[in-house]
Amino acid sequence: MILKNKFGFINPNVKRFLYLYSQIERDMSDCAQISYNYHTPVMLQEVLTGLEIKPDGVYADLTFGGGGHSRAMLKRLSPEGHLYGFDQDMDAQAGAPEDGRFTFVRSNFRYLRNWMQYYGHDTVDGILADLGVSSHHLDEGSRGFSFRSDAPLDMRMNQRARLTAREVVNEYSEEQLASILYLYGELKQSRRVASALVKARSQAPIETTGRLAEVLTPLLGHGREKKDLARAFQALRIEVNGEMKALRQMLDAAIELLAPGGRLVVLTYHSLEDRMVKNVMRSGNPEGESLQDAVYGQSLSPLRMVGRMQTPSEEEQAANPRSRSAKLRIAEKV
Repeated sequence: MILKNKFGFINPNVKRFLYLYSQIERDMSDCAQISYNYHTPVMLQEVLTGLEIKPDGVYADLTFGGGGHSRAMLKRLSPEGHLYGFDQDMDAQAGAPEDGRFTFVRSNFRYLRNWMQYYGHDTVDGILADLGVSSHHLDEGSRGFSFRSDAPLDMRMNQRARLTAREVVNEYSEEQLASILYLYGELKQSRRVASALVKARSQAPIETTGRLAEVLTPLLGHGREKKDLARAFQALRIEVNGEMKALRQMLDAAIELLAPGGRLVVLTYHSLEDRMVKNVMRSGNPEGESLQDAVYGQSLSPLRMVGRMQTPSEEEQAANPRSRSAKLRIAEKV
């Protein structure tokens, strides 16, 4: 390749190569450096590429967690850009970066529209939502998110909330429990499990994750105990935190807030939330009902899908096993 032409100017192809190389080098540096005890950001490079960050843009990271994604996003913002990081967990606030371009919002992302209006933004240029439970919550143990440690049945993301997993397990009717386990955990044996829970709690309240796992394990599929336990705990967590309703409200707000050309990037980890995200990105509504122009038959969806669904590389899955179920979807406001 000829580096300079006869006038001494750098070949445009070389300039483009050097620019692209610098971008790749920077992205690789981000991926290599950002790994925190709180939470390792999933599919970091793919997320950054999907957001197409404008240096002076306004962005929202709706699931701040350990801040891995947010810190990488801040690297791409100029002094005129701004990033809002949402998290309802007070543990996350302690890790918020001290940066004039960053605002931490301790709130559920269902209130996205309200907070953006509060801060004076009618539109934003990009929105990220990583819907996974952070490694901090799973490893810390005392919050009751995992069956791997014995802890009080809590599962609240927002510790100011009233409803806990203890109330769900001990006070919901058998029919309610069966419905939650089937809809949110996709457990085929949900009715048997619900019946067993009601029987066990009639003898003594189920107070801890250890006792809950003890009641559930004999009823679960042989060789699938851990997977089915994880699904049961997932179902209870979704109910306690009202996750599906919050997701629907957030997606509605995202459609309204995104500026034309703005990107919505979402990481999902189970089929229920992925189905809703996919439907909204394709058709503009959670039900997936396609709306078309009555005259020309063109789609009226406010979003268009960008590329195909992506999953973590084999290398990332090996380095971070909790990323294995992740699915990344990207959409752009039309």
